[in-house]
Amino acid sequence: MNKKVLLLCQGAMIAAVYVVLTVFINAFGLANGAIQIRISEALCILPIFTPAAIPGLFVGCVLSNIITGCAIYDIVFGSLATLLGAIGTYYLRKTKFIFTLPPVIANGVIIPLVLRFAYGVPDAYWFLVVTVCVGEVISVCILGMILKAALWPQRFFIFRNTEENNNN
Repeated sequence: MNKKVLLLCQGAMIAAVYVVLTVFINAFGLANGAIQIRISEALCILPIFTPAAIPGLFVGCVLSNIITGCAIYDIVFGSLATLLGAIGTYYLRKTKFIFTLPPVIANGVIIPLVLRFAYGVPDAYWFLVVTVCVGEVISVCILGMILKAALWPQRFFIFRNTEENNNN
């Protein structure tokens, strides 16, 4: 199998799952706003398994933000926060738990600015940092670690033929 095709397919699948999870949780009003628990953000741990997760998460976030009717600044900067978090996770993939922190930090710094300037949320920046980080900790650090534990035994089958799963 061609490695480029495999990575493209993995990225596309990750993007699709991210969109489905975000649209699902948005139906309950939890995907957007000052307090957001996007269960799709649990997928931000996937760069520890495959580099295909990086563009997959970015594209999934862009599409999710468009589908759920986000402001243009949220589509751009919210998606960039997810991209930065995914890149950070990839580079920290060999750590035990630290790899969960880049999405929390990226979203915690960027999303409060988006909420203030794109949506006019009147809350203080640091309050929004706390609320966004709490949602990210729930999504990435807790749900993401559960996802990692579930996928880890099958990583060579699910993410086969990628150089990363041979290094973990």
